[in-house]
Amino acid sequence: MCYGRCAQCIGHSLVWLATLCIVANILLYFPNGETKYASDNHLSRFVWFFSGILGGGLLMFLPAFIFIGLDQEDCCGCCGHENCGKRCAMLSSILAALIGIGGSGYCVTVAALALEEGPRCMDASGQWNYTFANTEGDYLLDSSTWSQCVEPKHIVEWNVSLFSILLALGGIEFILCLIQVINGMLGGICGHCSSRQQQYDC
Repeated sequence: MCYGRCAQCIGHSLVWLATLCIVANILLYFPNGETKYASDNHLSRFVWFFSGILGGGLLMFLPAFIFIGLDQEDCCGCCGHENCGKRCAMLSSILAALIGIGGSGYCVTVAALALEEGPRCMDASGQWNYTFANTEGDYLLDSSTWSQCVEPKHIVEWNVSLFSILLALGGIEFILCLIQVINGMLGGICGHCSSRQQQYDC
């Protein structure tokens, strides 16, 4: 097994996941494709935490590109030890993976809190509030209560869908970065590639 190639696969996956997180977070600002709710501050407060844009998005590009670049590093050795440079690179990738864990963890946490609290919407009395804030997330299992939100239309479905996507994407990113921590440790201890022929070819 070549640990560098494994890291490269993880890096490419993180790029796509981060892009999707950014798109999902941006869509949260435009319920029903309208901008007035954002300008009037009638969105869930957790939308403004930028969990998908920053945590699961931009912050994730750093470890992603580091992982992708690992397979392109010079693996001819350093300090007189063959494959030493590659091992150092694999060990340093653990730091990048920890950054990714922090970013994805932030994304997951904010998405989970947003789902529990529910969206900010106008109720039947014309008041803007968090209608489901005191349900402790039980509204998620009872779609018949979603009609309590009069405006924006279908805001509960909008928020639940997009925050659930962010929760899932952030969870996958967290797992991939955790895998890279293990992969980086193995690559640093055992060498970049477990195959002697692969090390010789380098």
